[in-house]
Amino acid sequence: MAVLTAEQLDDLQSFLKDWLRYTGRTQADLRRALRASSIRMPVLLEELARVHSRDGLTGLAQRLCEIEALWQGEDQGLEGDDQPPLSLDDSLGQLDLLLQEIRLDAGEA
Repeated sequence: MAVLTAEQLDDLQSFLKDWLRYTGRTQADLRRALRASSIRMPVLLEELARVHSRDGLTGLAQRLCEIEALWQGEDQGLEGDDQPPLSLDDSLGQLDLLLQEIRLDAGEA
């Protein structure tokens, strides 16, 4: 397969930086997903260039889509956290209980 040109590598680097910023991820997250040896951008680009040389542009796009899907799954897992999220009523009820405890403690002191 073809090798990425310097201009293509620059474009890929710009894309990665924008993508990481947009998704709230870091280069460390990308390193883990790629199983690269370092979080440094040149190392990450080298790993993606290997994917491109092995599988072409389609393979590179597919790999980035797989990483995006992995991250979305992780994000959904964090939201789930074995407990359903509290509704506003539940949150306010807990605040009412806390306020009641504070008042009781203040009255007893």
